[in-house]
Amino acid sequence: MKLILLRHGQSEWNLENRFTGWTDVDLSDKGRQEAAAAGRLLLEQKILPAYCFTSYLKRAIHTMQIALAAMDRDWLPVVKDWHLNERHYGALQGLNKADTAAKYGDEQVHIWRRSYDVTPPALDRDDKRHPRFDPRYAALTEDELPATESLQTTIARVRSCWEELIAPALRHYGDVMVTAHGNSLRGLAMMLKHLTPEEVVTLEIPTGRPWIFELDSRLTPVKDYFLEP
Repeated sequence: MKLILLRHGQSEWNLENRFTGWTDVDLSDKGRQEAAAAGRLLLEQKILPAYCFTSYLKRAIHTMQIALAAMDRDWLPVVKDWHLNERHYGALQGLNKADTAAKYGDEQVHIWRRSYDVTPPALDRDDKRHPRFDPRYAALTEDELPATESLQTTIARVRSCWEELIAPALRHYGDVMVTAHGNSLRGLAMMLKHLTPEEVVTLEIPTGRPWIFELDSRLTPVKDYFLEP
């Protein structure tokens, strides 16, 4: 069986060099092209999923939809799960990364972005960017709603999605595709490849490049590789 990991294509805020996190921005034109190219590549390689997962954020949802259309598999079932959302960047969300570095210093911003267990400044509970004001998270409890996250806490929530949804789907359907975000996919890779915190923070996952994990019956990776265009 195969697990296909696909990081969403370039988003509008990637293009503008802004912290995105849970902010629901769409794909750029380049991002849509990347998504279509990923789908065509999977079709050419005859690596076709039977079941799909994505996050609650449109840049991942649209990447999934575009890739499936390129494979002529629009009909596949797709489960959307907030546990696959990008890491929540707290009060940094919406800020330009270069401007933030100029204000707080390159070292501090690097710590916020690349440490395993350090969180950026949290959103105030009354900040309109707080997820409690977003109807898609209305069913979540106060404890589940993040005002900021570290990579560690992001991976903890991704783990629940892996154990409760993705792993059973792999056993039932065989080949599964997960279209999500840099940090949520880092979480899946950490579990599958048994990476250390030091290894996972340096892991780079390119946008729009299918990452294939060939798994044995115990869901242990036999090998993994990125598809080459």
